[in-house]
Amino acid sequence: MTSWRADQFDLLPQSVQELWSHYGTWPNKTYFPNVVGIKVEELRRDYARMSLPWREELNQPQGLMHAGAIATLIDTVVVPAIGTAYDDPRSFSTIEMSVRYLDTVRQEDLVAEGWVTKRGRKVVFCEVEVRTATAVKVATGHLLYIVADPPAAS
Repeated sequence: MTSWRADQFDLLPQSVQELWSHYGTWPNKTYFPNVVGIKVEELRRDYARMSLPWREELNQPQGLMHAGAIATLIDTVVVPAIGTAYDDPRSFSTIEMSVRYLDTVRQEDLVAEGWVTKRGRKVVFCEVEVRTATAVKVATGHLLYIVADPPAAS
């Protein structure tokens, strides 16, 4: 799938790339992004691209992909975009998320690109675009995340 924005962002150092390329694959653990089926496609500083392969379980009764699955992709894609900028481990959480649905999705894979638009001292601003495999834009998102200070050195 084509990247629409990746070239606007710097490549990651190899060590950071290796660490974050495994995002979503936790040993002996299953978290919600795993259940939904989200996959990492590309990572750069302040940018990530992930895919959500279509499967019937993601549909709502009318045969369209459930809006919650799309919102999950939007919320998940910005996590590595935020986290790859820190040298030390940080915890961060969504504090605001706005989703605009532009089209429906019927039996088609999705690709999301998420990027950081601004970093404050504690709050990070992000945007997301979600497209189908045939490049139809189906949703956009605007998110705010709060970032904790690094753990105190012991």
